[in-house]
Amino acid sequence: MTLKTLDSYGFVIAGIIASFLLTACQPSEEVVNSDMSLSDSNSMEISVAMPPEGIATFTTESLASKSSYYIGGDYVGDPPVMGGQMYVDVWEPSNITQPYPIVLFHGNGQTGVGWQQTPDGRPGWAYYLIEQGYVLYMVDYPARGRSAYLPDGTHGGLGIRTAAQLQTIWTNVDEMGNFPLNDNHTQWPGEGKPGDPVFDEFIKTQVQFAGQSTTLARHAAIELLQEIGPVILLTHSQGGGVGFGVTDGAPDLVKALITVEPGGPQIGRVSTSQVAYTGEPANSWGPVNYPLTYDPPVSDPSELETYLEEEADRDGEVPCWLQEEPARQLINFADVPVLSISADGTYHRVFDACIPKWLNQAGVETDFYRLEEVGISGNGHMMQLELNSDDIIEFIHEWIQDKVD
Repeated sequence: MTLKTLDSYGFVIAGIIASFLLTACQPSEEVVNSDMSLSDSNSMEISVAMPPEGIATFTTESLASKSSYYIGGDYVGDPPVMGGQMYVDVWEPSNITQPYPIVLFHGNGQTGVGWQQTPDGRPGWAYYLIEQGYVLYMVDYPARGRSAYLPDGTHGGLGIRTAAQLQTIWTNVDEMGNFPLNDNHTQWPGEGKPGDPVFDEFIKTQVQFAGQSTTLARHAAIELLQEIGPVILLTHSQGGGVGFGVTDGAPDLVKALITVEPGGPQIGRVSTSQVAYTGEPANSWGPVNYPLTYDPPVSDPSELETYLEEEADRDGEVPCWLQEEPARQLINFADVPVLSISADGTYHRVFDACIPKWLNQAGVETDFYRLEEVGISGNGHMMQLELNSDDIIEFIHEWIQDKVD
């Protein structure tokens, strides 16, 4: 075959390819005659892929990135497994304007989910804080939620709240609560009982809790602060006990401590229906039932000499246990401002004034607010999920701005 013949074949092949490409690029008669454009087709595919309307989703330009990881943990047992690790959600705002991140400690039976979304589908406190420019760390305590529980008994026994218990203490207290201010509770979204869609969504978020979770969380949280540096602690209920322990264990890394109705009372047991102490006071180190650093030092809680006030500050509240003077000082809290808040429709109100009183007497700068005093009313213990939750986190944010340099 000659070179001229090869050139002829090349021209023929090139012509065939060009003809094929031209035909392929022309729209078919079926597409041309269709009433649906290509963009309409894409829109249909996108709409089918989107979550159903019943699933709440949020759009915010303030959230730049999210990640998650685990902190702490040790190999235990034979054969070894990992235990004591703590799950951490990290949210970073688009514009970091606050000098310190906020670490959020949840309450008993809860997880970090409770900071992110309310059961009626509104953005949680985390979104408000992101919009204010805070970096956030939201945890699931060890042996809770996305942090492993060891079933060999290492982490203690498990408990979980029933629907009746949730109604009585948190969601339907105006009907089922048995404490002085239960009629004040108006801010829970929905009816707060089984069959109500908001309650049904809420109870799905409730998880089992282990007896050793506070101790485990305290150790993992101190390790977290040692890794990320100085922070503000925002705590709720059981999280208050974690926050007190973390502050005592790493005082140089805590710039402020916010306690939303911390677990209590600090000494003894209280019947909230009777508004009275029941039984003898249990051994306590003041705000918590594990060791804290006092000056002069204390090696056993029995060394804390205490007395019970003759009268409470208000009706519907118990008198508080305080130290005999001169009171021992919580020296690791000396440079940490503390905020404690209490709602006006919560069983916690019966004893919420007592931890702040103890702290102030022990040299801790503590601001205690009954929320109705600052114009916020109708809340129960789970105020971060209630209808006026934004008002409460706004108040907390303003306090931080005033107290933290």
